Amino acid sequence: MFFYFDRSKNHEPFHVQLYNYIKNEIQLGNLKTGGKLPSIRFLAHELNVSKQVIHSVYQQLLAEGYVESKPRSGIFILPFENFKFISDSSPSINNVEEVKSPNISIDFVYSSLDPSKFPLRAWRKCMNRALENIHTMTSYGEKQGELHLRKQISNYVRNSRGINCTSDQVFIFGGTQQSIQFITRLLDLTSTMVAIENPGYEEARAAFTQSQCKICDIPLDEDGISVSHLKQTLAKAVYITASHQFPLGMVLPIKKRLELLGWAKRNKSYIIEDDYDSEFRHIGKPIPPLKSLDKENRVIYCGTFSKSFSPSIRCSYVILPEDLVKHGVQRLKSYSQGASLIIQDALAHFMEEGYFEKHLRRMKTTYQKKHKVLLKAIENHLSPFVEVIGEKAGLHVLLYLKHIKAEDLIVQAEKLGVRIYSPNAHWSFQKPESIIMLGFGALSEQQIESGIQLLSSIINPEAVPKRDGK
Repeated sequence: MFFYFDRSKNHEPFHVQLYNYIKNEIQLGNLKTGGKLPSIRFLAHELNVSKQVIHSVYQQLLAEGYVESKPRSGIFILPFENFKFISDSSPSINNVEEVKSPNISIDFVYSSLDPSKFPLRAWRKCMNRALENIHTMTSYGEKQGELHLRKQISNYVRNSRGINCTSDQVFIFGGTQQSIQFITRLLDLTSTMVAIENPGYEEARAAFTQSQCKICDIPLDEDGISVSHLKQTLAKAVYITASHQFPLGMVLPIKKRLELLGWAKRNKSYIIEDDYDSEFRHIGKPIPPLKSLDKENRVIYCGTFSKSFSPSIRCSYVILPEDLVKHGVQRLKSYSQGASLIIQDALAHFMEEGYFEKHLRRMKTTYQKKHKVLLKAIENHLSPFVEVIGEKAGLHVLLYLKHIKAEDLIVQAEKLGVRIYSPNAHWSFQKPESIIMLGFGALSEQQIESGIQLLSSIINPEAVPKRDGK
């Protein structure tokens, strides 16, 4: 027919491309008034997409008055004078599914944690103690972070991650991006080459970009970052998620860790290690961080409480090599502390009184159970139509879809009240078409089971959709 646009040159979702194409053809007069659009079934077959994708595009054109639907006849192009006035508040094609879809009842979002397990009573007690401290209410706090919290963090990483450091080496920030921006200033990385895993954490990439670093993408091997590719660069630093690669989930083996440390020593470069969710390993024991192997002071360690406790407290930390501490303190002189002083004080009490470790033990058990339910549900309902990626640790898995594109599944799933996600933002190029990301931390075991069953009704043609576990 008339749909000859080149998808490969457009990075927008396919349903957005199709909507824009038809609308522009109508506005240009290439599609004549009264003309009939192809049927949903025919166009879906011609373009090799799901019928739901075509349906959502047609529904948006109907909503904006470009076309009209005649019962048992089809969809026809309206004359210009019959077009409805489209104001800036009209829904865009980007939220067609949000406008037309039912309420989302199961959200496989990665960034949220289980609200039912939050230790509210203990946290309230610690917050009250912080609020009773007049210092926290009348001071900006130490630029490096409160000493009480820095001592607790140094004790924690020594016991749980095998990192020997003093409180002087710990620097507190208001989130991972602030941590990275501090490191770029500390190492004078502006206009300097920084290597990043590809795929890798998109927000880290954004932080380096905002600091005007020159980004060098390093591909991944089956066991993690390609050190051979890294050696061919002039990077002065490399950002890496060694213990649980984000988003693919592999663990960097000891041979590569030593090779990476050797590269940093020879090139006088630094390794920025983001150990973002090391507490939650479901198969085997937690993996020791690179920092625990660092004998040459080339590893800068980044930790966060976002996955282990709460993302809303916006508290992260950096552990510097001893020879960078003095320089780090000097770099902070013209900056205010980004993490709330009240939160820092409460968190220090929370850790000192043993609540944090108790909470971690509880959440490890909780997330292991959810992880097992997720993998079992995938095996029961989605096999052999998908392949699981990165299932050994963390609060998400990736699914490689064998018979459907990710964007089609996302659109169709929303119509069933299930929200799933594309991980494509974490690829800088060669973005995959058939991978989705499923976070499970915030869902109940029943929601996980029900959500996978609903996805199976799309992926597996023989499956029967089920709602609310019925």
